Amino acid sequence: MTPYKEQIIKEKLPLHIAIIMDGNGRWAKKQHKERIYGHQHGVDAVRAVTEASAELGIKYLTLYTFSKENWNRPKEEVDALMKMLVYTISQEEKTLMDNNIKLETIGDLSEINQETKDALLKTIDNTKNNTRMTLILALNYSSRWEIVKGVKEISKQVKDNKLNIDEIDEKTISNHLTTKNYPDPDLLIRTSGEYRISNYLLWQLAYSELYFTDVLWPDFNKEELYKAIVNYQNRERRFGKISEQIENEKINS
Repeated sequence: MTPYKEQIIKEKLPLHIAIIMDGNGRWAKKQHKERIYGHQHGVDAVRAVTEASAELGIKYLTLYTFSKENWNRPKEEVDALMKMLVYTISQEEKTLMDNNIKLETIGDLSEINQETKDALLKTIDNTKNNTRMTLILALNYSSRWEIVKGVKEISKQVKDNKLNIDEIDEKTISNHLTTKNYPDPDLLIRTSGEYRISNYLLWQLAYSELYFTDVLWPDFNKEELYKAIVNYQNRERRFGKISEQIENEKINS
């Protein structure tokens, strides 16, 4: 069988890939280890997927790093995750610089401890001029939180007579989300065999292709990413149109 990487059509690459990195805890359990062991090995998968995406020419990669719901996990796990995040961000800055990757974040940083926030903002600042790819960490992120925040901002503009209610459209809402500077994901990948969106980019995923795999996140490597992209490229994205319209557009383009 032809390796998946060789099957990828460069002209049909997704511009933006979003990933729900699931299965670290179950992976650790299979190894008879604590959950944090799985999170630590999940970092290797993050590195592999980030590097592979940049090498292919993916322009945006968004990783669901920590959700607002994750605060409900045991305190010792949350504390360990935050410490690991600080260490990982510091350690991976050289990799980001070497690969010309810009780091950015979406989410509510007001609830993140200062040490983690400082490490994150430092790396964001140091990589801000990189141009090859943008790596976006969804940190303390929740799509419902994001939408509520946007609605409040729009409401205030209407109240202050800076915006007419009849002028509100889809673009208005998109421009008040934390993702306003990025295109919507073309492809969503979720690992570990779960079939949920989990409060992740609910507005932005309206027309994304969804790819679910049973592979646990620490085992998700470059080859698994290539496999997901090949699967994506074999689909017909119609955006409400019919196949004949899509074919005619291809012929006339």
